[in-house]
Amino acid sequence: MRNGDANAGPVLSHAEPVMAVRDVEETIQYWQKVLGFPNKWTWGDPPDHGGVSWQKVFVQFHKDEERAAASKGNIVWIRVQRIALLYAIHQQKNADIIEPLKAASYGFSRYIIRDINGYMIHFAGPYEERETGPAKLPENIQIVARVPTEEEARALSSSIGWRYSSPSGNGNPAPLPVVFAVVAENSDDGTVVASALLLGDQRSFYYIKDVMVHPDWQGRRIGTALMIKINNWLDRNATNHSLVGLFAKETLEPFYQQFGFSQAFAMLRYIEREE
Repeated sequence: MRNGDANAGPVLSHAEPVMAVRDVEETIQYWQKVLGFPNKWTWGDPPDHGGVSWQKVFVQFHKDEERAAASKGNIVWIRVQRIALLYAIHQQKNADIIEPLKAASYGFSRYIIRDINGYMIHFAGPYEERETGPAKLPENIQIVARVPTEEEARALSSSIGWRYSSPSGNGNPAPLPVVFAVVAENSDDGTVVASALLLGDQRSFYYIKDVMVHPDWQGRRIGTALMIKINNWLDRNATNHSLVGLFAKETLEPFYQQFGFSQAFAMLRYIEREE
């Protein structure tokens, strides 16, 4: 065993549903021509197993007419970005859309297609119609363009369970300086309830850091207001063709996607230790 392997965990790549079908070739042809999946593979002559894929989505098919008949109505859920575009494609290809694209209560848009074997294929993705104009804030909250003080940033970090780190690197010059920052001030008591920093080299790269909203004020459009201010600054001041990055857990992807951010290839590791 090589050094470091002892602490290595399992690496999961993806999950593939295996769907029982009456005809593998016919099913693959449908998933390619109607649902748009570009890649395929088959096994056997004639094939009794096969599959299709599209980007990070993989689906397998196995010939079993009896099980296929019993599986009608089973659900396959596929998560999508830019769901309205895919919905338009499926409309154009005359897919059997049994439930049109609409907003669901759990924060996603979704539509359902019945494939030729009777499976219900749910395509779902973050709301694309979410408001990105001026956020309607509580009356006592004001968004101010300034860097939070060390005391304010430390208090916000503590409120959400983060360990505070100065953007200047604890007194050392920061690799990327702060080029813009915003805070949300509570006019009732003067406290800062949220903040966000924009770092950058002012040439080709900008990095959004420490988007923090006090738990007592979350879910009230304050984080949205901070991101709108940062996006507006970038639109006016960022170097043309520059790259803007941020890191976020999967649960926050829908929030940042509404501001034009999308997934990219990256490697991440979360450090978690007992304090």
